[in-house]
Amino acid sequence: MLRQAPRFLLSRASAAAMRWSHPFSTDLPAEAAGDSKFIDAWKKSIPNMDPPKTPSAYMATRPPTPSTIPSKLTVNLVLPYDSVLSAKEVDMVIVPATTGQMGVLPGHVATIAELKPGILSVHEGNDTTKYFLSGGFAFVHANSVADIIAIEATPVDHIDPNLVQKGLAEFQQKLSSASTDIEKAEAQIGVDVHSALNAALTG
Repeated sequence: MLRQAPRFLLSRASAAAMRWSHPFSTDLPAEAAGDSKFIDAWKKSIPNMDPPKTPSAYMATRPPTPSTIPSKLTVNLVLPYDSVLSAKEVDMVIVPATTGQMGVLPGHVATIAELKPGILSVHEGNDTTKYFLSGGFAFVHANSVADIIAIEATPVDHIDPNLVQKGLAEFQQKLSSASTDIEKAEAQIGVDVHSALNAALTG
């Protein structure tokens, strides 16, 4: 009887998983979800007034997940005031996730990653372009599209090493002399960003 216990527990666990499992968002149909139930209920309750727009009414239909893995990854790098890369097809990107460097190839599983200050590497054949990101988020979609949202992004070859060293020294001084929590937090952010900049230039 004890020998059969693992098999029994495994079968029960599998049945429970099948009963409670939910489809991933990438497994759902590409068509936008309708609001027909809400609209029908609205018209019954308030027939003399048009129903309000819901968020789905403003969202574009999600493109379907391709049946085969594309040969290229489509990348968008967006800042609050600029679009650095727009629908650029590349071989791979490496983003500075808070959990470590994360490589993204075509066909990557859908992922959301928080980004820390660090290097974004964009690989096209034998060419690699590097940007320093101050932080942000990366949204990797199942259709091999990666949206990278950052506050600031600067090509690494545009960064002045002397200014980085000067800024790092200034923020380290501010951190050591800070007397309030706000001053310490602001100085620590400056130290973290300039340390990441320095590592990007020397690494």
